[in-house]
Amino acid sequence: MKRLTPRAQRIGDQLQRELMDLLKNEVKDPRVGMVTITAIEVAADYGHAKVFFTHLAGAEHGAGAAAALEHAASFLRRELSHRLMLRSVPQLHFVYDDSIETGLKLSRLIDAAIEEDRQHPST
Repeated sequence: MKRLTPRAQRIGDQLQRELMDLLKNEVKDPRVGMVTITAIEVAADYGHAKVFFTHLAGAEHGAGAAAALEHAASFLRRELSHRLMLRSVPQLHFVYDDSIETGLKLSRLIDAAIEEDRQHPST
């Protein structure tokens, strides 16, 4: 992950809080479903923001949610412009974040390897 400036980090944190509120209360598209914003990377010129999200139903619903979020991006950006004290709100680009699922998969593999080692003790 890129190293962000303190201002970009603050803007990303603000965007994350406000986007979560907007997704929970304002976006009515059923394709979005239960998404959680995991991180936001704001570009150095503050013109673009990459929004990483996960879906409660898993990766199989992630593509549909990404398409719905891209469709709602202009609405979200307009609403953010009313809520945030920024000269210009960055354009939003949504990316499905599979790091949680990958971490769970690795954790299950490690647990299985440990259990196998316990069943076959070395002499």
